[in-house]
Parts: sequence; structure tokens; C-alpha cells
Amino acid sequence: MGRTVRVTVRGSFDNLSAEQLAALVADGAGHDFLNTQYTPEGYLAYDLPGRPFFTFRFVEEVADADEVPQAGVRAQAKAEAWMAARGYPVKNLTTQTVDMAEVPLGKRGRREAERKS
Repeated sequence: MGRTVRVTVRGSFDNLSAEQLAALVADGAGHDFLNTQYTPEGYLAYDLPGRPFFTFRFVEEVADADEVPQAGVRAQAKAEAWMAARGYPVKNLTTQTVDMAEVPLGKRGRREAERKS
């Protein structure tokens, strides 16, 4: 059975042109921080023009724990490629990976797991 890895790539837009900023602001409703999700292709969230920061959220399945760091590398490369393809300059990228198999279950999750076994 595979492992689900959630990857969060954070960064800042760097000196966007007026046209780039206007395009991102116009598309802002589709990139709302209040409606975030983890997807294979990545979900981009930002709050321009108020803040220059963005977050990309990715989800990936890997075979074992040894592959978790590479999921982070792949996600950052996808985020960088997405930004570069649109000509958006970015800086200060950081990546955080979470192996969901390592996340402790809450009370409800434990109850559901007990029912399945």
C-alpha cells in the first residue's frame, strides 16, 4: 500500500509588473486561501495585492517512506515551472512535506479505523 504525501511550497512573488499583478488579482477568486486543497497538479493560493506571498499545495502517492523527500523536490519543481511558464518572478521558496501515515489519528479517525478492522 502506498503512502500519501502532502507537500506545501511557499514563496513570494518578486517584483511583479503591473500587468502581472492585475492578471493575478483578476484570477484571485480561483486561488482563495479559504478554499485550499491538496491536489496532484497543485492548488495555488494567494491574497494579492494585500500580500506578496503564495502557497502551492500538492498531494502525491509514494511507495514507501524513503520516497517522501523526493515528493517535496518534485512539488517544488512543479511550482517553479508553473510560475516560470507564466513569467511570474518568485523568491524565497520553502517546501514542507507531511507523510500522512505519520500523522496521529484524532479520536474520530481512531474510531473509524477500528470499524474498518
